[in-house]
Amino acid sequence: MRKMEGSMKVAVMTDVAKVELTERPIPVPGEDEVLVRVEYVGVCGSDLHYYEAGGIGANIVKPPFVLGHEAGGTVVEVGAKVKHLKVGDRVALEPGKTCGHCEFCRTGKYNLCPDVIFFATPPVDGVFQEYVAHEADLCFKIPENMDTMEAALIEPLAVGFHAARQGGAQTGQTAVVTGAGCIGLVTMMALKAMGVTRIIAVDVMEKRLEKALELAATDVVNGKEKDTVAEILRLTDGKGADLVIETAGTEITTRQAIQFTKRGATIVLVGYSASGEMTLPMSLALDKELTFKTVFRYRHIYPMAIEAVASGRVNLKGIVTNVFPLDDIQNAMDQSVKNKADIVKSVIKVI
Repeated sequence: MRKMEGSMKVAVMTDVAKVELTERPIPVPGEDEVLVRVEYVGVCGSDLHYYEAGGIGANIVKPPFVLGHEAGGTVVEVGAKVKHLKVGDRVALEPGKTCGHCEFCRTGKYNLCPDVIFFATPPVDGVFQEYVAHEADLCFKIPENMDTMEAALIEPLAVGFHAARQGGAQTGQTAVVTGAGCIGLVTMMALKAMGVTRIIAVDVMEKRLEKALELAATDVVNGKEKDTVAEILRLTDGKGADLVIETAGTEITTRQAIQFTKRGATIVLVGYSASGEMTLPMSLALDKELTFKTVFRYRHIYPMAIEAVASGRVNLKGIVTNVFPLDDIQNAMDQSVKNKADIVKSVIKVI
């Protein structure tokens, strides 16, 4: 027998830069799923790009469409085959359901599955809504000392941990993170949690650099005020960085990364460029024998990320600058697009 019936409130993108609240039936969970009452959803940069531009690359929004993929909430109904979760459990939702059968899924690199069904990636709706039915194995229970806002933010933190892992982060390194937005900040916190003791943040927005110092960075460089390459070389006594994680997605920061790394260093590319293409000084990269790694989402990270927050090693709420109710979703999206200098991370309080 159904426990939850009736309708739920949903924020639907009806056109570029336009969101309206509507009612839809509460979904019915399958036998391997749970029904989650969504309590918080983070506003991701991809949400803003879909909202502002109507698409990202080949992923084009065809309204009506629901944004949002960073979700935390409480289980209110469980499918017949679900054994590890119960009603009342608070969970972080990993948003991508993979096929489980392709070569990437079978070898553990499930984030590369070509048939992934991922919240808020067209044509799959997201979770700016009051309830969602989701595969139980992708719902991770959080401990008592965490809340569901932190559960929602596990998703971007997972990107940061995956980037740090890709870079082989370890104690004794000097790491530079270019870009101090949400992903840059969670990457810095992941690096710190993994034992990196020298973390230099680079950005052109002072508020973001202040936030970086508050959360994880040991040094900051304002690229608008200083020569970034010269300043990082000065901070490292001319040695350069062991590891760079590039989250800004710009050609200039990527070129600078090649210039201020030491020989044999690793550069991890996380941010997407606006055009999708860059011209880089590859002769210098070859001379330095640099290692380039890239990041696409994450894999096998949620338990680690939850433990890092629960243990106090990561202050995940520290990235949040603004909380908006679901009823104010239009204003939340508009403000997050227009006021990037002051809004580092917005979160939607759904219920």
